[in-house]
Amino acid sequence: MYKDLISLADLTGEEILELLDLADRLKKMQREGVKHRYLEGQTLAMIFEKPSLRTRVTFETGIFQLGGQGIMMNMQLGERESAADVARNLERWVDGIMARTFSHQAVVDLGAHASVPVINALTDKLHPCQILADAQALREHRPQFPELKLAFVGDGNNVLASWLNLAARLPLSVTLVCPEGYEPDPEVLAFAQANAQGEVVVTHDVAAGLKDADAVYTDVWASMGQEEEAEARRAVFAPYRVDAALMAKARPDALFMHCLPAHRGEEVTDEVIDGPGSIVFDQAENRLHAQKAVMVKLMG
Repeated sequence: MYKDLISLADLTGEEILELLDLADRLKKMQREGVKHRYLEGQTLAMIFEKPSLRTRVTFETGIFQLGGQGIMMNMQLGERESAADVARNLERWVDGIMARTFSHQAVVDLGAHASVPVINALTDKLHPCQILADAQALREHRPQFPELKLAFVGDGNNVLASWLNLAARLPLSVTLVCPEGYEPDPEVLAFAQANAQGEVVVTHDVAAGLKDADAVYTDVWASMGQEEEAEARRAVFAPYRVDAALMAKARPDALFMHCLPAHRGEEVTDEVIDGPGSIVFDQAENRLHAQKAVMVKLMG
């Protein structure tokens, strides 16, 4: 049994599928109006170093629907107090800690020093909650999940890294299609390739990478903290814009996925993100259900 959710690599394939099954049940209960106050009276400290729409609303709504309460904390770990000392304080008052930070080590330190569960809600290295929600949405639309091919077009960033961790635990094939110099963290890539049941590939060739893809995923070209690189990245990534012509290189029924927010006209065109194959808002909705499953599993 795992205490924290820092990385999907820390879970087994069975544990990931159990979380997805629980997320499905919680989603059904929510839609049917069935009360599921499994965390009655519990509190979740929510640490935010970065701006947020989906993360804040879904965690705060989720803990409320589970019978608990979220405590919003806008702070920079390590500035006024170390992450370790913040953890040692919070564990005396709350039942769980959620953190959305720049430094991945800050969340690792929270988990190492807090006796209560710690949930990684995003770091510059990983974004496990997003990928749980994405996986839930993907299998809702493709029952053959996880035996699918996902083509991730763009930067080898934190979202891609968590897809690679998922591919290390389930028979999902993941191909990153990116410009040279924007490959994923070598350690994360090596781990995925060493443990994958499907194929884990990095290519700079759009046509080869999209061939037979069941889903095409993209993300912004410049993440938070990379604003100074944005202009240069626009030129480098322009050939990797997901438009109708690029989608045509995947399977005819391929789904389009994006973790949002989207920079429309940059990494994706309106015709794709608003098209019939797009499931981006299903992914966004499932942030609520998948994260509720994580909270129930860890705090229940």
